[in-house]
Amino acid sequence: MRKRAGFPLGAFSPACDFGVTLLWQEGEGDADGHRENTQAVTGHPLGPCPGDSCVPPTGDVVDVYQREFLALRDRLHAAEQESLKRSKELNLVLDEIKRAVSERQALRDGDSNRTWGRLTEDPRLKPWNISHRHVLHLPTVFHHLPHLLAKESSLQPAVRVGQGRTGVSVVMGIPSVRREVHSYLTDTLHSLISELSPQEKEDSVIVVLIAETDPQYTSAVTENIKALFPTEIHSGLLEVISPSPHFYPDFSRLRESFGDPKERVRWRTKQNLDYCFLMMYAQSKGVYYVQLEDDIVAKPNYLSTMKNFALQQPSEDWMILEFSQLGFIGKMFKSLDLSLIVEFTLMFYRDKPIDWLLDHILWVKVCNPEKDAKHCDRQKANLRIRFKPSLFQHVGTHSSLAGKIQKLKDKDFGKQALRKEHVNPPAEPLRLERFFFRSGNIEHPEDKLFNTSVEVLPFDNPQSDKEALQEGRSATLRYPRSPDGYLQIGSFYKGVAEGEVDPAFGPLEALRLSIQTDSPVWVILSEIFLKKAD
Repeated sequence: MRKRAGFPLGAFSPACDFGVTLLWQEGEGDADGHRENTQAVTGHPLGPCPGDSCVPPTGDVVDVYQREFLALRDRLHAAEQESLKRSKELNLVLDEIKRAVSERQALRDGDSNRTWGRLTEDPRLKPWNISHRHVLHLPTVFHHLPHLLAKESSLQPAVRVGQGRTGVSVVMGIPSVRREVHSYLTDTLHSLISELSPQEKEDSVIVVLIAETDPQYTSAVTENIKALFPTEIHSGLLEVISPSPHFYPDFSRLRESFGDPKERVRWRTKQNLDYCFLMMYAQSKGVYYVQLEDDIVAKPNYLSTMKNFALQQPSEDWMILEFSQLGFIGKMFKSLDLSLIVEFTLMFYRDKPIDWLLDHILWVKVCNPEKDAKHCDRQKANLRIRFKPSLFQHVGTHSSLAGKIQKLKDKDFGKQALRKEHVNPPAEPLRLERFFFRSGNIEHPEDKLFNTSVEVLPFDNPQSDKEALQEGRSATLRYPRSPDGYLQIGSFYKGVAEGEVDPAFGPLEALRLSIQTDSPVWVILSEIFLKKAD
């Protein structure tokens, strides 16, 4: 980069090499050019002057020097502008190369199993710094999913809601996809969050992956979660993400295997990629990672139970702690092991479901091919440790695979609690601070209240303080009043009603739920919680 001298042209050094004082440079590459330019301006060589001394230029000559110097400065400025123009053109060329990489058949899924040697020799990968002569490179995610080269944003979440909390003990990952009949996601989140203590809520993160690329669907689910769990979103306990539409490959080119139809092969292949995306996002957030599903319920104190079980292990050699015997539910990993699991899964994501691939990882780590299967099972049992009783139960019946009914139940979970009990205040006039009602339960999730309001009747005590009574009467004007004197303070949404009670009401004589329209289903009220004011 050229720099201009910061002194007047007449202030030349008495040294013979006065031409050097006109301009100088940093670095290499243009030294010869500078000498040529300077010689042209001064009319002297840059070497020592002939004779014993140098004669400083006259005033007219200085004017000539100044004009030449200004002309040279203009030429340098023009050269800089031309350099910027060429730089922009090169960036456009690089973008075209990246686009061409995605469009060429050689980088499509069917040809993505090329050897490492062929990939490193591919000149189209040089813009991504994957290939360089005489430099060794480890395989990256691009070698297993080469279509990701088409878009720089392919590994960035398209949706990301939450506070980005890190440094926690446990991260829970929940992938969720569109279901044709019924979604269990919000019920699952209610179960997980309600069983956490205040301290556990500060030391954990729940990450929901909406594994769909339809922006309208992902936006609708995200807004629903934000409406139902605003406190958890704001505190950092709950995060919602969805993958970029460019993250998934072309599933139409998958080959059938294990006698599964093409739709099932596509379903399990995408599921593997969903797990990988979720693990890659979560691995830097906490010490442990727990894989869950979007159609489960949890037992009380499940988080502290998992943490204590992990800390009590006599050896750090374990790889999987299982808190449910079903599928990929309740599987705890050390976050340090997630990179290995993701890389292994990506190598074979089109071949087998992830629970089979996990078993293969264990086999590779500890099984001796010269020993029998029983010896292998004993060795794997040191890496895969089961906790009983199960902490999570599968409750969904309509699978994410279209048309599949799945009535799997974990026998080690025990009997499910169909209602949650609270110690509520006695049935006498008193002040309330909060209320919470939940309808429906695990066995009958659709038996919920809708179009139903929560109403209270203030206690009109003649002995009460007149000022407090007047304050309560003015407050009641802000709430709809029924003909029999009840005030509407809330309503049910998605089967749940909760809120605060205005302290200006004073003691309350009664609280009721008023159903406004006929219900097409039976109604189950599974939880009632009334918090007494201090």
